[in-house]
Amino acid sequence: MKLSVNGTAREVSVDGGTTLLHVLRDALHLTGTKRGCDYGVCGACTVLIDGRTARSCLALAATCEGREITTVEGIEHPVQRALIEKGAIQCGFCTSGVVMTCKALLDDNPRPTREEVIAALNGNLCRCTGYAAMVEAVLSVARG
Repeated sequence: MKLSVNGTAREVSVDGGTTLLHVLRDALHLTGTKRGCDYGVCGACTVLIDGRTARSCLALAATCEGREITTVEGIEHPVQRALIEKGAIQCGFCTSGVVMTCKALLDDNPRPTREEVIAALNGNLCRCTGYAAMVEAVLSVARG
């Protein structure tokens, strides 16, 4: 099957039960997308499919043919620098999912409120940093 990942056409061979996470990490060697819970709860595997956040551990690769998949390797966004500057990164395991979530939020709503940022980050678990610095990073990008 053919996938468009980070703007590049890629061809992979998968069976019907193969997740997008498996294809990204194991077949395409895009390891920025992390495998966390395998249940769509932690947010570590968040990618964008046609510009919308999606849990790649729940998405079947076969359903992604003809759609644009974006991983953390495929973006350069001001929120990445802001997360670093605000001290919102420690171990880094959740970071790619947080970045993708924040990018999608800011793409849809360039001036979110604090409450909207908190709601957007609700599906991303972080055990190191906490969320206050993440929220401040997103708001700093939103303010320009």
